[in-house]
Amino acid sequence: MTSRELVYKTLEFKKPQRVPRQLWLLPWAEYKYPMDCQRIRTEYPDDIVGPKFEFRHKPKTVGDPYSVGTYIDEWGCIFENIQKGVIGEVKQNLLNDICEWEKVRLPEELLSFDIEQINAWCAQTEKFVLAGCCPRPFERLQFICGSTNVYMNLVSWPSEFSKLLKRIHRFYVEKVTRWCQTNVDAIFFMDDWGSQSSLLISPVMWRKIFKPLYKDYIDIAHKYGKKAFMHSDGYIVDIFPDLIELQLDAINSQIFCMGVEKLAAFRGKITFWGEIDRQHLLVDGNKADIRCAVEKVRDLLYVNGGVIAQSEFGPGAKPENIRTVFESWNNFVF
Repeated sequence: MTSRELVYKTLEFKKPQRVPRQLWLLPWAEYKYPMDCQRIRTEYPDDIVGPKFEFRHKPKTVGDPYSVGTYIDEWGCIFENIQKGVIGEVKQNLLNDICEWEKVRLPEELLSFDIEQINAWCAQTEKFVLAGCCPRPFERLQFICGSTNVYMNLVSWPSEFSKLLKRIHRFYVEKVTRWCQTNVDAIFFMDDWGSQSSLLISPVMWRKIFKPLYKDYIDIAHKYGKKAFMHSDGYIVDIFPDLIELQLDAINSQIFCMGVEKLAAFRGKITFWGEIDRQHLLVDGNKADIRCAVEKVRDLLYVNGGVIAQSEFGPGAKPENIRTVFESWNNFVF
């Protein structure tokens, strides 16, 4: 069974031969543990990969997002970074006045990828190809306006804020549609919606404003025969039923932050795309702790599929714990 077949069977609950793997390797880990990273990659190769391609028109960025200092992204948002190997934070708003929303430049260069090049790459691999086209409307609003202003505008809802969101969303719809016209297997979008213990806005507001946007991305993917993957950090239990209703195929979330036991109610309804706790276990745990955590995920969330062994190797994580995640999944017989 190829990696592509393995992932499809997992997403469709059709009893894959094993749990598929994916390592999220931050540059921090490669700088700090280069030999360990190479060993993990060699012993437990990814089943899910991103396509290799080039843009016909180079995106207008400045700097390196993973280096200390200033980085300007494709939209013109300015990130300040104080730690090598991770992404920094936006410290100054791109817009100081929402009335100037039309000044926000859409990064059309991100639509200039070579479809034939991507299709050729997809044809030569047996891996499951996930396009990181990455719509992120809530976070993009924060990068442009600042988080405080976004929360205030969500309550007061000035017409200019609504127009800005619609403009961002239309661009993302175009981007998702174009990616779905390639031969990738799935598209990926994201927004971090949770604090440590709750959603960042009320579920009612989330359903009214943002749920329709995600529905568009998922519906486009399914129209073209693609799967839809989403990432969201924090405590997002309240919107799991909504994501299932939208027929999202896979969700990458902090399942230990929310409590694996709580999420067991959703087993068999959506694929859990990782993860083993990167806040505490991967940093402070030992191999026995990791094996127990993987076993808990298997026992509570796996049902003829529905689980992907994804793990992030980021700041503070121990290489032996990352390796134990994949070793533990690999040792299970289903």
